[in-house]
Amino acid sequence: MTLPVMAQWQWVDKDGRKVFSDRAPPTDIREKDISKRPGAHSAVLIPAADQTIAATAALRANAASAPQLATKDSELELRKKQAEKDEALQRKAADDKQAKVKQENCDRARVALVTLQSGIRIATTNAAGEREVMDDTKRGVEAKRVKEVADTNCKS
Repeated sequence: MTLPVMAQWQWVDKDGRKVFSDRAPPTDIREKDISKRPGAHSAVLIPAADQTIAATAALRANAASAPQLATKDSELELRKKQAEKDEALQRKAADDKQAKVKQENCDRARVALVTLQSGIRIATTNAAGEREVMDDTKRGVEAKRVKEVADTNCKS
């Protein structure tokens, strides 16, 4: 029994057998042993006995291309490691920026607290745009709020 097969490649292997495949021949096959290349799309009838030989040759051709997968895997691992390094650098930069902002907030809160506790007159502007001088009650409330900000931002 013969089955029609769309073979794109045909060559003679190192044992002298004809091989029909849809994959390129292994690199150890000489150029003169390749009798058909892709492009001529004609059906080739393979006798039933030779079908197992063709299937075996196709499996060997697939196995010959296996090391390329290992190369792709190593490239993928390399890219993955690089992406992890980039992500770690971005996290570190974000953490450094946040630490800097926290330190600036700490410094401002300490200065404001010293000013509030010094007893000097402090004027603020109300919602109507008028100038108001802080009395002791407002000064105490503001000092408490500023102290909480300092406690939050001035942790080591």
